[in-house]
Amino acid sequence: MDLASLDAFLAIADSGSFSGAGARLHLTQPAVSKRIAALEAQLGRRLFDRIGREVALTEAGHALLPRARRILAELDDTRRALDNLDARIGGRLSLATSHHIGLHRLPPLLRAFSRAHPGAALDLRFVDSEQAWAQVLHGQAELALTTLGPAAAPLRTVPVWDDPLEFVVAPDHPLAGRGEVGLDELARHPAVLPDAGTFTHRIVAGHFAAAGLAPTLRMTTNAMETLKMLASVGLAWTVLPHTMLDAQTTVLRVPGVRLSRQLGHVTHAGRTLSNAARAFLTVLDGAPA
Repeated sequence: MDLASLDAFLAIADSGSFSGAGARLHLTQPAVSKRIAALEAQLGRRLFDRIGREVALTEAGHALLPRARRILAELDDTRRALDNLDARIGGRLSLATSHHIGLHRLPPLLRAFSRAHPGAALDLRFVDSEQAWAQVLHGQAELALTTLGPAAAPLRTVPVWDDPLEFVVAPDHPLAGRGEVGLDELARHPAVLPDAGTFTHRIVAGHFAAAGLAPTLRMTTNAMETLKMLASVGLAWTVLPHTMLDAQTTVLRVPGVRLSRQLGHVTHAGRTLSNAARAFLTVLDGAPA
């Protein structure tokens, strides 16, 4: 079974299109189609249904998907184990990170790592935290820097930063001039928050649920910069990390509520870390809290 064709198969399954797979693999769409045609001919099964621009896995495709992930993950693990036989720090480090960490925490780490180890190539992917966890789980990323939540084997998490959060509004919001605001008052005003499936949303919603309340959501988005913009123009209140606070927002004091989340790294306990990944974790150990 051709490994390049398996790689193309996974790229299409993950991106949902042949063009998306081509962009990920740096191939033309016809080249991706040729690889899939060869794989389908070898297996004697159609792997994708193509309906217009839509691409969907067939029954055979669904059966192949977890096996293809395991095959390529084992191959990557074998390559890393062999590369680790010498002390050279090079090769490719696939790193998935949330947009917030990528913008506000990662730049000095990348600078220090690239200066110390110029022979290592970074494959950097900006995705939501939950997607980053999934990429580590399935072997698509060796390491993830994300918001941390409850971890289950085989994933392993290590906290790096405590990330305090604040309720914020625009300076001219009706609640901005109040000394203190209760959760019941917040619940009566529109909110913009990350999607319900995110760790940050669960933290906020958990405090409201404990008080028998629920936020009044105007909309959701996982981009913290977008949440800040929506709050700063007065459309709603939101929750932001301390690192994003400035004159565009006013912090609301909510008695009895302390919001915080942990940011850190996620690895797969059953896979061998490359020398490059180990070196990056060493840089991360020296990161300011």
